[in-house]
Amino acid sequence: MKLYSYFRSSAAYRVRIALNLKGVDYELVPVNLLKSEQTKDKYKNIQPQGLVPALEVGNNRLIQSMAILEWLEETCPDPAIIPGDAWQKARIRSLANIISCDIHPLNNLRTLKYLKSEFTISDEQKNQWYQHWIKTGFDACEQQLGDDRFCIGDTPTLADICLIPQVYNALRFKVPLTDYPKIQKIHQHCNELNAFIDASPEQQPDSTL
Repeated sequence: MKLYSYFRSSAAYRVRIALNLKGVDYELVPVNLLKSEQTKDKYKNIQPQGLVPALEVGNNRLIQSMAILEWLEETCPDPAIIPGDAWQKARIRSLANIISCDIHPLNNLRTLKYLKSEFTISDEQKNQWYQHWIKTGFDACEQQLGDDRFCIGDTPTLADICLIPQVYNALRFKVPLTDYPKIQKIHQHCNELNAFIDASPEQQPDSTL
């Protein structure tokens, strides 16, 4: 199994966490987004969108991190990252989707590059854009969270897998987290686990940190 990844990609970070939680061995293949390796024909033959991650299993390939995570849950069900009854599963997906569908697409690298190139916004304006959408999404997440150790329950789920990379990005862009005590608590608890530590950008072979 091969995972095509970039160390700072939130989407790839999610998949690394899930693979670690489930104890799945994989080969990591770095794709340098800053050098535009994702736009080369060699990589686009693997991932036609020119994005990371992509997961290669034998002769088969999967793209889109959320689809990869759902496939991992189906094929490697223990430990479950979408546990519980239908209501709990829906709550987990709801939190995960706030991040993966509403925050992340507005703040990923290609969006920020397009804003800079097509609308000639300044770095300050870019950071304001980034912080606005983080705060909008985190406001909603904080309201949805309870007093559990993790997003929902006492074990990490798909929601935590999506949340932690987004918190990493929020801190990188200097978004204050003082208004989000529940998110801060969950961030601390997740980063006490080896699955999250080993998936972090700093621990990746292509890291420049």
